[in-house]
Amino acid sequence: MSCHSVVSRPVLDAVKTKPSQDERVVHQPLTKNVIVVVLSISINYINAGLIHTFCKHQIFYTNPRYVLFFHLVVNDMIQVTLTVILFIVSYTVYKFSVSICCTFILIALFATENTPLNLACMAVECYIAICFPLRHVQVCTVRRTWMMIGLIWATSMLSVLPDLFITLATEPLDFFHSRVFCLRETAFRNPHILKKRDITYIMYLVMVWLVIFYTYFRILFTATSASKDAKKARNTIVLHGFQVLLCMTTYAEPLLKNALLLWFPKNYTDSLFAMYVIIQMLPRSISPIIYGVRDKTFRGYLKRYILCKVSTS
Repeated sequence: MSCHSVVSRPVLDAVKTKPSQDERVVHQPLTKNVIVVVLSISINYINAGLIHTFCKHQIFYTNPRYVLFFHLVVNDMIQVTLTVILFIVSYTVYKFSVSICCTFILIALFATENTPLNLACMAVECYIAICFPLRHVQVCTVRRTWMMIGLIWATSMLSVLPDLFITLATEPLDFFHSRVFCLRETAFRNPHILKKRDITYIMYLVMVWLVIFYTYFRILFTATSASKDAKKARNTIVLHGFQVLLCMTTYAEPLLKNALLLWFPKNYTDSLFAMYVIIQMLPRSISPIIYGVRDKTFRGYLKRYILCKVSTS
């Protein structure tokens, strides 16, 4: 997934808006920052509770399904934290060092591009559990799950690190000491990077959606499709697909931005802010629902943890 919407593009346009155009411009930055900070704190607080529950009980970190979920939640926390920091900094500092910007962008890109791959792996795990229940224990082991997580990170690095290498090879040394508004396009501005990014996004889009559709329809038509577990697995994959759909909307960001400018020229910056919240915040709030609320086992331990905490207080 891309960081050109990950790193608050609406902020750049909002900063450029002249106060004379709208008297609300003084209050809008504060309102937007408050909304983003409140959402990020809420998401990270819930995810921190999920991580605490995961680490406290052996039943979770010895189960491949929950290990993948743990990795997804940690990724979400990293991504949300970094994007919100960049969002706030863009309003307060506006420009800062290219070298610092590159570091933030690279880490955010790793976490962002890990998400669809992790969701694809979780869909495959559901598929194996329902369609091949007798082989699930042999195929989906904890060791293999951690190896798969390592492969996810390796894939993201192969996608992202060339941006850094191309920039180091083509940009003068002074560029890394200069100050810029921190976006992927300003930190990694070589035109070849943009072409590589588009090709990578197409490959990600095709690969992940093939996995989502294949696993969903195989579970749908499996012999045990009438069972409760199969129905729950289908619903889980649908939610994963919705997550992927929201996250992968960043691939169509240039088209969406042009459409928003055409449809809402007077409220363009507000539209961009809404797009940022929907694409970046909303998918990260779905993960706790899928495994924190819908999953019976996790919900039981989470309730026990919350009740114990309330009793202690």
